Amino acid sequence: MEFLEYLADNTEDLLQLTYEHIVITVTAVGTATLIGMLLGILTYRTGRPRELSLAVTGTFLTIPSLALYGILAAWPQFGLGLGATSVLVALTLYGLLPIVRNTIVGLREVDPAIVESAQGMGMGRIKRLLRIELPLAWPVILTGMRVSTLLLLGIATLGAYIRGPGLGNDIFAGLARIGTPDAVNLVLGGMLGVLVLAVGFDLLYVLINRLTTSRGLR
Repeated sequence: MEFLEYLADNTEDLLQLTYEHIVITVTAVGTATLIGMLLGILTYRTGRPRELSLAVTGTFLTIPSLALYGILAAWPQFGLGLGATSVLVALTLYGLLPIVRNTIVGLREVDPAIVESAQGMGMGRIKRLLRIELPLAWPVILTGMRVSTLLLLGIATLGAYIRGPGLGNDIFAGLARIGTPDAVNLVLGGMLGVLVLAVGFDLLYVLINRLTTSRGLR
């Protein structure tokens, strides 16, 4: 009952933090998708560059998030420092691997016979990629984006450690007030917001998949 009263009294603040969380996550996923798809497209046909791109993007995920946030916050001379910019850079790095990997996997799973048929019809390399390979690989790439989004929703909460935006601010505020009546409400409010966003984004990706993938590929 007390928690419901807290939600009612702080609805406006929670909605503002939720909006900030959505913006930083969507921006990071969008940036990671552009970079990740480009890396995947450039490397999926050749062994060594493909392994290197997967190894490098995989290494980013092994870096503890608080450590990476701290390192980026210590470089204000490079336009980073405390705030949203450093959070965005960190989230983009963390979001790359699922997208790069799924782009490579999706493109490599395209039936070579289909590609050869398109080549025999006179389609150039770029045209085959845009009209044949990427549409066929799209469901797998979209799954990578989905995984990346859900991953970043959680990691984004830690951005409050360096004064980043989002629901992590309430969680950290609650942790700083352990032992006070408001502590649990603040932490639960932030956690609940992230859970609701995770469910919402998951359903959104299901809808996007239905709208952008032909029935034969579902």
